[in-house]
Amino acid sequence: MSLRATASPEADRLAVADLARLAARGDLPELEHQIRRTGGCSNPVHLKGFRTLVHAPTGAVWHRYSTEHEPGNRLKVACGNRRASRCPSCARTYSADTFHLIRAGLAGDQDKGVPATVRTHPRVFATLTAPSFGPIHNRPDSGPCRCGLVHVAGSAVLGTPLDPERYDYAHAVLWNNHAPDLWRRFTIYLFRVMAKMAGLYQRELKEQARISFGKVAEFQRRGAVHFHAVIRIDGPGGPDSPPPTWATVSLLDAAIRAAARRAGIPVAAAGPHPARVLEWGKQVDVRPIGAFGTGPISEQAVASYVAKYATKSAETTETVDRRILERHELDRHDLPPHTRRLIEACWDLDTLYPDRLLAHWSHMLGFRGHFSSKSPAYSTTLGALRQVRADYRAEQAHQDLRDRLLAAGLPDLDDLPEAETLVVAHWTFAGAGNSPGESMLAASIAREVHENRTTGRQELIALEEEERAWLTNC
Repeated sequence: MSLRATASPEADRLAVADLARLAARGDLPELEHQIRRTGGCSNPVHLKGFRTLVHAPTGAVWHRYSTEHEPGNRLKVACGNRRASRCPSCARTYSADTFHLIRAGLAGDQDKGVPATVRTHPRVFATLTAPSFGPIHNRPDSGPCRCGLVHVAGSAVLGTPLDPERYDYAHAVLWNNHAPDLWRRFTIYLFRVMAKMAGLYQRELKEQARISFGKVAEFQRRGAVHFHAVIRIDGPGGPDSPPPTWATVSLLDAAIRAAARRAGIPVAAAGPHPARVLEWGKQVDVRPIGAFGTGPISEQAVASYVAKYATKSAETTETVDRRILERHELDRHDLPPHTRRLIEACWDLDTLYPDRLLAHWSHMLGFRGHFSSKSPAYSTTLGALRQVRADYRAEQAHQDLRDRLLAAGLPDLDDLPEAETLVVAHWTFAGAGNSPGESMLAASIAREVHENRTTGRQELIALEEEERAWLTNC
């Protein structure tokens, strides 16, 4: 394993000195094994405690595990944070789960309860954006920005207002705050519009079709959230049933655009702020999804795109990734002026709209929804994917314990009634985080795990290409 340099020479020096200390302690291999089990988590939770297996009829202790024998007398457990800015390793796990969740709803996966026939259902990749809150610096497809200049990619001014004093910051943060509710309104109108286009009553549509989706939120540079969604038409029984003959991609496209135009949320006037209706922006993009890499956009590309943004928060705006408890905390952060004004707008509006918790969500520029979500029938769930991993690890631990007991001449656990074995355990929180040396070790392990996952994903793509070529030649 290669240990790469960290952010600065001083940080490198501290990390190397700490690694030397850990090596001198004599349990560095065990520490590396423990960190590897967390996937290289950058902010693991520390636990202290024990787990004892007791033979209930005799009271004999057959096995005992205690953190007293672990490095530092504690056990490290992955934090599970989905934010890439907080823990890249756990965020990659969340991203991988999202990738498989979205891909299963597009390509099918029997292990996840979705048949391969779902590839024949009408499905599109739709993007719904926020409206304009004032002119901003941008990079048009042709010509200069409205300020008269041609900005280079990555310029700090991109996404910032041309005139901050005339930019509607109140509208911007209220829109972010209500965006999840606006999405819900959109899905309601989508069902109604589709029924009308199909010439059906809504109750008749329920008997013939079901609309499923998986979506992810993404922040634009200007600090406005927008949604990317995979939207699919199934039969009344979900992905297992074929859609009706009238269900087409073109009808789905038209229904999405019509529903986006109709959806709106009225917000009452408060203080100096007028009453307004929060609506989607005029830019609505709908692209058909093709199977096996065909069509305008492939299943693989869609799943990868959604998974990428499932672990992002509002990093593109350079905001903080933790809650701001007091307004004066802003002085401790080096925030861009535009981002700071959006956060301040949340605090200014908090007392006017107390039920919206704007100050509580000011670090998210007002947005208070889930970054990724799906309808019940789209595919499997993130909880189910996590349970598969948990069951696999539990089975490994069970097999290891069986081997230990058999080696000690004790009965096979699988041959004993469950009532004859008793597990006594006690765990307490003992801290979180890594020392400088542990951080360097964790970062190296996280890179290794990520490279292995990338290789596995590339192999999956290659297999899909072979499958597509084989079907084409049949």
